[in-house]
Amino acid sequence: MAAQKGKDLLLKMQDGAGFATVAGLRSRRLAFNAETVDVTHAESADRWRELLDGAGVKRASVAGRGLFKDAASDALLRQAFFDGAVRTYQLVIPDFGSVTGPFQITSLEFAGEHDGEVTFELALESAGALTFTAG
Repeated sequence: MAAQKGKDLLLKMQDGAGFATVAGLRSRRLAFNAETVDVTHAESADRWRELLDGAGVKRASVAGRGLFKDAASDALLRQAFFDGAVRTYQLVIPDFGSVTGPFQITSLEFAGEHDGEVTFELALESAGALTFTAG
């Protein structure tokens, strides 16, 4: 995979008619994590840790930062946060594919300087099985 433009990494939120791009994001991050299940015992070779294959809990986190630009996607985010709703999101990774599934907004922050624009930061946590579609 060749170098890609960061602006092409898109966060989209299901809006009833499809997926709407969350506008105004200047930075985005997707992280996958998997917990481990330690099954080390007294007879483990040279006391090296052993892990149980495929037993840990998997999760994904999404974070973004930007400025409000599109009233429709701003309203969708705000409503999803205040409802505490689990909604379907899609993260498009250029030349790689897309990750789609249920997420919940766990943090929505606003900031602003007296001589600048209002910005926001959001964090989402996966709330179910995710699917990957190759690009």
